[in-house]
Amino acid sequence: MKLKLGVIGTGWISRNFIDGAIATGKYEFSAVYTRRLETGVTFTEDFHHIDIFDELADMLASDLDVVYIASPNSLHFSQAKAAILSGKHVIVEKPAFSNPTELDEIVKLAAENKVLCFEAARNLHEKSFDVIRQFLQDKTIIGADFTYAKYSSRMPALLAGELPNKFNPAFSGGLLADLGVYLLYAAHAFFGKPKYATYKAQLLDSGVDLSGIGILSYNGFDVSIKTGGHYNSFVPCEIFTTTGTLVLDAVNAIKYARFISLDGTTYELPIKTSPNNMQEEALDFANIMLDPDTRENFDKYEEWLNLAINVAETSYAMRESAGIKFDADQK
Repeated sequence: MKLKLGVIGTGWISRNFIDGAIATGKYEFSAVYTRRLETGVTFTEDFHHIDIFDELADMLASDLDVVYIASPNSLHFSQAKAAILSGKHVIVEKPAFSNPTELDEIVKLAAENKVLCFEAARNLHEKSFDVIRQFLQDKTIIGADFTYAKYSSRMPALLAGELPNKFNPAFSGGLLADLGVYLLYAAHAFFGKPKYATYKAQLLDSGVDLSGIGILSYNGFDVSIKTGGHYNSFVPCEIFTTTGTLVLDAVNAIKYARFISLDGTTYELPIKTSPNNMQEEALDFANIMLDPDTRENFDKYEEWLNLAINVAETSYAMRESAGIKFDADQK
């Protein structure tokens, strides 16, 4: 059996997910929703027999198993809710929702309607991520520095006086809610939920962050995170232990990892990457949807949900500490 996949959003990330999903052999790309039919025609020109909808209700009434949502952040909640009420599983691109209240409601609604809800936090599902987690199991952590900063393709528009969705509080934008999610997922997956978290941000006139530095405080150590959308950073990520330092090229998509012990001895961890960086998450999600009742799959799903909840709560606390408010927070 293949899962019939419907997609909301026609950006590059949707195409990347579709390609990754098809590569698993477990999905059939069946439908796309877009506000403009002509956009849908262009988006699907490499595929055959794809239904194109400009009314979301019509797509959700069609014969689909799962809906992947990659619209602007603030639209995720209403679209996921509609899909769940139509009996569809949902995969929601990170950040799944604007705040913990929205996430809590969706999690409860999915359970009531006997469907599944996944946050597409890609790095969590990469095999390289598991290699790092297993390596750290017998290590004593004393700190970490995580950085992910990339010059945004939306910066020229912002500098020209426009307000792209990515930097707009009406669309739940800002860098903590964009690149920062990868850093928060890495910290939560490796070290657990912090006792508390703060964030010092460079705020735009719109009220959301162009960049920022956060501190996640744990028992006995801190993790610093740094993100930005108006510059590129080439700084590696580091995890400090009592026996040495683990150096990673990144935590959003790990391609190499090297442990340097206190005596200078080095060890290269066995990292292998997928040709499509969304294939591994698509496969993980499909395996759960196709066989949700086994104990192993149920436990995995619960683990992912708990991680999503913890990340959302930490992110919200960090936004509060920086004075960042989304329009969705007022609803």
